[in-house]
Parts: sequence; structure tokens; C-alpha cells
Amino acid sequence: MPYLYNNITQKEFIMAFAKRIFLFLAVNFLVVLMISVLLSVFHVRPFLQSYGIDYTSLVLFCFIWGMGGAFISLALSRVMAKWLAGVQLIDPSTRDPQLAKLVEIVYRLSREGGLTVMPQVGIFYSPEVNAFATGPSKRRSLVAVSSGLLNKMSLDEVEAVLAHEVTHITNGDMVTMTLIQGVVNAFVMFLARVLAFFFSGLGKSRDDSSAGSYRSYTLMVFLFEIVFMLLGAMVVAWFSRKREFRADAGGAKLAGKPKMIAALQALQRACETHPEMQHAKATSFDALKISSKKKSGILLLFSTHPPLEERITRLQKS
Repeated sequence: MPYLYNNITQKEFIMAFAKRIFLFLAVNFLVVLMISVLLSVFHVRPFLQSYGIDYTSLVLFCFIWGMGGAFISLALSRVMAKWLAGVQLIDPSTRDPQLAKLVEIVYRLSREGGLTVMPQVGIFYSPEVNAFATGPSKRRSLVAVSSGLLNKMSLDEVEAVLAHEVTHITNGDMVTMTLIQGVVNAFVMFLARVLAFFFSGLGKSRDDSSAGSYRSYTLMVFLFEIVFMLLGAMVVAWFSRKREFRADAGGAKLAGKPKMIAALQALQRACETHPEMQHAKATSFDALKISSKKKSGILLLFSTHPPLEERITRLQKS
């Protein structure tokens, strides 16, 4: 399914990359700012200004920050995908036969998967062979494919990839992964502050010397959060890998097992033939993608996708 979408200059690529990085940072800054304002408006922050731990207020604080940030990111996910990945939406009434076919396949698979509102369909420039699904709900979802995928895969393989992504939507994976991420965020914040409180000695003294303890507490919170964020990332990645197996099975059900296996094998060949594609993340949006960087050793624990070999083997044995 060749598609001429590669006429982009190096300057345009760099400018687009810089724009996406800026928008990514800006969105995250606005998320933090919005939550901070809400905490101030509802007078949550004053509860945390004392030297002692008020567990109720601390749990509330961590819950708001952890879950609030995750759900705000989910609410903005479709908009962020368009900005960060440079997704160009395809008009359902387009007269371009290749794009019209792409939309027709997504709509057909969506109806077969039980969706009543069709996802938006888009394309983004990237030499990486990939696709992703995102959106705050089943009724407000987006399926996007890379130009690299369209240029290097057959129509049957593209259909299987789209079936995989549509399955992510029908399974409600966006909301599921957001809930998991929110819970992990809340636990990270809570455990980091509790441990920092005890190890820093904060609260043992009420005189001026406690200022030093407070500085130690702040540093320990930062360090503990880094450690627990790494552990939390492994938990989130483990759940993500499980969802990928389910999406493969769903894609096989919608498009047919032979097509799904062929699509995964095509991804495998692309990774082996063009390993540089695994580093072409500048124009990709890392959310429920069909594949991700190949990792080995301990990095496998942080991988959001199982090895392609394992995914192919599991489908062949099912």
C-alpha cells in the first residue's frame, strides 16, 4: 500500500520536532498548574504545611495529583496526539482512493468491534512502521498510522494493524491504562513523602533546627519519587504488555489470525532490516502503539510491548 508522504525537508522535520517537544512541555506544565490552582481553591495545600503528617490530607493530596494528572492527560490525549505526532486527520469524504480505503477499513472494523461512534482516522509522517490509538473514551477516539507503515506493509497487513488498534479502543485500554497510571502516581507520591518524613527526622523538633530537617525532607522526597517512579513504570509496563496480547488476539479475531501474524512478522522484518526505525521516535506518539523499541535485559521490564517473537508465537499457538 505505497503512499507518497515522504516529501518533507530536514528543516521541516526539525521544526516539527521542536514544536512537538515545546507543546509536550507546555501541556504538562498546564496540567501541573491547573492541579495546583485546584488544590489552592479547595484549601488542600494548607493541610500539608505543618511539620506533622496528616494522613487524610496527604492521601487526598496524592490522590488528586496522581489521578488528576492522569485523567487530564487522558482528556487531552487526542489533541496532544495531533500536536505531538503531527497527525493529519483524514476527511471521511475524501476522494483520495488510498485514504478513503484506510477510513473504510477502520470504520468496518470499528462496527464489527461494536463501536457505535466511529474513531477519527489520521496519518502522521514517520519512517517508523507504527500506528497508535488514543482518546479519552470509545466515543472520542483516534486511530493514526505512520507513513512508514503505509509504505512498507501490504493492505492485509495494514488491516491487521488497524484491527489491533481498534481492539485497544473497544477494550477501553485508554481508560484502563490511565487508571493504572493514576493509582501508581498516587502511591509513588504517598510512599515517597511518608518515608522521607521518617528518614529526615521532620516533626521531631518544633524549633528552628527543624528547618534543616525540612530541607532534608524535600531532598528525600525527590529521591524517593525517582526510585518509586522507576518501580511504578515497571508495573505500568507489565499491564501494558498484557493489554498488547489482548489487542493482538482481538486484532486476529477482527482481521483474521493469518493477517495478524503476517503484520507482526512484517514489523519484525522492518526492525531487523531497518534498526534505525526503532530510534525514530521524534514523530511518534507513544500511546497504545503497535510496536515499540526493542529492549533486552532489565530494560524489558520497562517495555510497554512484549517482544514480537513472543507475540507471534502466542498467536500461532492460540
